[in-house]
Amino acid sequence: MASKKFAIAKQLGGKRVITNKGEEIGRLSDMLIEEKSGKIDALLIEPNRESKLARNLATHDKLAIVPYKSVFAVSDVIVVDESLLA
Repeated sequence: MASKKFAIAKQLGGKRVITNKGEEIGRLSDMLIEEKSGKIDALLIEPNRESKLARNLATHDKLAIVPYKSVFAVSDVIVVDESLLA
C-alpha cells in the first residue's frame, strides 16, 4: 500500500497549482505527510514569482506551503481554494 501512495505522489510532482480564481501560484515540488496516519498535511510548491499570493504564503526551505485542506480538485492541474490560503 505504501508503495502505491509514493507512486501517486510521484505522478503529481511538477503539476501546476492554481487557485479557484485562475491564478497560477506555482508547481508542486513535495508534500508534508503525517507519519502515523499517512495523510497529506500540506503541499510544498515552487512559488510563481509573479504571484503576489504565492509570495505571501508561509515557506519551508524556500518552498511555499499550501495547506492540503485548500485542495479541492486534482487533474491536469491542482486547484486550491484561494480563500483557505490566507
